[in-house]
Amino acid sequence: LEKVGDEEQALYAVYRLDHILLTGSCNDEKRNPPAGLELELAHLGKTPRHVVSDTIVMSNLGYFQLKAKPGAFSLNMKEGKSMGLYQIRDSDQLTDFSTVAITSWEPEPIKLNVHKRAGKEGISLQDGMDGDMQSDDSFFGSISSWFGSDSGEKKPASDSAVAKSEDDEVIHVFSLASGHLYERFLKIMMLSVIRNTKSKVKFWLLRNFLSPSFKDFIPKMAKAHGFDYELVTYKWPSWLHEQTEKQRIIWGYKILMLDVLFPLSVPKIIYIDSDQVVRADVSELWNMDLKGRPYAYTPFCDNKKEIDGFRFWKQGFWASHLGRNPYHISALYVVDLKRFRALGAGDQLRVIYSQLSRDPHSLANLDQDLPNYAQHQVPIFSLPQEWLWCETWCANETITKAKTIDLCNNPMTKEPKLDQARRIVTEWEDLDHIASSVEESCTASQ
Repeated sequence: LEKVGDEEQALYAVYRLDHILLTGSCNDEKRNPPAGLELELAHLGKTPRHVVSDTIVMSNLGYFQLKAKPGAFSLNMKEGKSMGLYQIRDSDQLTDFSTVAITSWEPEPIKLNVHKRAGKEGISLQDGMDGDMQSDDSFFGSISSWFGSDSGEKKPASDSAVAKSEDDEVIHVFSLASGHLYERFLKIMMLSVIRNTKSKVKFWLLRNFLSPSFKDFIPKMAKAHGFDYELVTYKWPSWLHEQTEKQRIIWGYKILMLDVLFPLSVPKIIYIDSDQVVRADVSELWNMDLKGRPYAYTPFCDNKKEIDGFRFWKQGFWASHLGRNPYHISALYVVDLKRFRALGAGDQLRVIYSQLSRDPHSLANLDQDLPNYAQHQVPIFSLPQEWLWCETWCANETITKAKTIDLCNNPMTKEPKLDQARRIVTEWEDLDHIASSVEESCTASQ
């Protein structure tokens, strides 16, 4: 619509419907939501069984949503702990699935009732947040590793860690962008990941804010550079306090939907901001032991004294609230999705968000303030400092150890990000040229 001139009298557009949204609520025999229950929607009667979409039940109202198309489907628990603990109660009969017919563009929300299997009444679906948490000396370890100290010891992986990288393992990277400038940055970030990572990479990109031109281009870029990708989305639940500003909606998707945005088969994701350049193999992040914590962030650098006045977390409310915990930057993080869901971390973050977000003065940087505020309930593993270097906060001489470079806004200079990229990141022009070459070749072949 922004391209329609004043002289235009009519606008022709084509819309495509990819999915129909099926929503519902789930309760157990005690009328409590079985938070974390894993659900699958599959084509009815097809062999082999074909799962269309899957999700988990949230603690708030037992809410769930699934993507579907017109037709008949079976709704059931996913094999494993969910199916082992529960059965579906359908017309006073206990069964392993319920039949769902999608016959309209806006199906009525369904009510799913489940019942604990005999002998399983005392078993919980989710783990306690205090269980299997190892002491976190990672922040202090990250400081020492920044200066090069290395004991040479390899630490054993925790039970929740994903198996070590193999040749056929896929590393899942999540990102998002809005506007042509950030889509340009996104292409460069993706190329920097591919260039430095030996394992196969699959990118998960939030569909909501991508331009039509980017969505047309990304399949060609994937083919040219040998990576996989998928566009994901999730409809903001009506009961969750809604944001109205576009930037805050984007921030919300970065942190509030992590447990439901990806298929249940995805074990981990690495989130990387679009305006970031990666200089190391992200397999190191993928295989890192998070000490039982559901996710990991990098603490803000603390070694550039001229910026001290802008470190708001060092004073007032934040200093008191954080205590000994560091304040982390949200430009890069790792989420152990299996652990995250098992702990009900998504539900806890949404509860805290609902409590704080109604105050317009809280959560100024929603995607960053929320996980930092929630550290007492959802603990963070602190990544080694070299995994995120930013000129605004980090000493200039430490850039040589940087494994990623983030183009943070500088409150002192307010330098445009393109100028920043060309000045700071030596490989940026080369990566930009590669991305542009793919675009030019695609345009020429049309």
